[in-house]
Amino acid sequence: MKIGFVGLGKMGSQMAERLLKAGHEVVATDHNQANIDTLAIKGAESAKDRQELVQKLGSPAVIWLMIPAQFVDNEVDGLLQLLPGGSIIIDGGNSDFRHTRERAKRCEQSDVQLVDVGTSGGILGLNQGFSMMIGGDEQAFKTVEPILRALAQENGYQYFGPSGAGHYIKMIHNAVEYGVMEAYSEGYHLLKEGKDYANLDLSGIAKVWQHGSIIASRLNGLAEDILQKNPDLDNVEGYVAESGEARWALEVARQQGFELLAVQAAMDNRIASQRGHTNFGTKLLASMRNAFGGHAINKDK
Repeated sequence: MKIGFVGLGKMGSQMAERLLKAGHEVVATDHNQANIDTLAIKGAESAKDRQELVQKLGSPAVIWLMIPAQFVDNEVDGLLQLLPGGSIIIDGGNSDFRHTRERAKRCEQSDVQLVDVGTSGGILGLNQGFSMMIGGDEQAFKTVEPILRALAQENGYQYFGPSGAGHYIKMIHNAVEYGVMEAYSEGYHLLKEGKDYANLDLSGIAKVWQHGSIIASRLNGLAEDILQKNPDLDNVEGYVAESGEARWALEVARQQGFELLAVQAAMDNRIASQRGHTNFGTKLLASMRNAFGGHAINKDK
């Protein structure tokens, strides 16, 4: 297939490259010309802006957005002024599902379908494949399924229902991620600073846990690698950012009358770290975010 790609950041560039390797045609644009040039060397066709992107895609067009949530409205509205009827916009970023449903209505008024794809895999996805949760018009999903199949791990994508379903599931995925990461960080913090046994080999513990343990996981594997390379997490401040998805999940849960206790604790700890309350556990949290998502290891000065 031929697909336009908007947003060549840490994940977007890897997704576009994976599509190229699978034999798809990619026309790419980004606010950073260097990112466009880098992908062009790998076989993509360049577009300097959205107007050129649409022109090069023909009719109907398929365009994947991999941009921060705060820029999606502007990009969608701009594309709707240019796209021919029957086109498809895919939002693969971490958008609020409630906003996705409203955007889908606007797209339908212009005879354009919006497919929402909650995407997980971080900067590891180029080689390992991504996990993708899909919502939107089912026929539009079937149209772009070859793209999804190329991006995903085996059994790593599925259509789940109407507009917003993919982003809703990804929101809860990220909320779970917060809670799981918090549990690991607290456990390793206690192992590091507990009074009963000093100087425990944390990377060795992570290695043992990673082989046959019930709590083995990709996150624990990252912790093993991090602790082996930097046992004391030197030069890591312990500031842990939060990007919105867990906050949205907490809002939705409260609206439905119940609590997400582990997710709330994880959120509270991240907010505390942003106020200077850091420790070995928050340093590990920041390091794990950097390892799987390429997020800044310390607060941007």
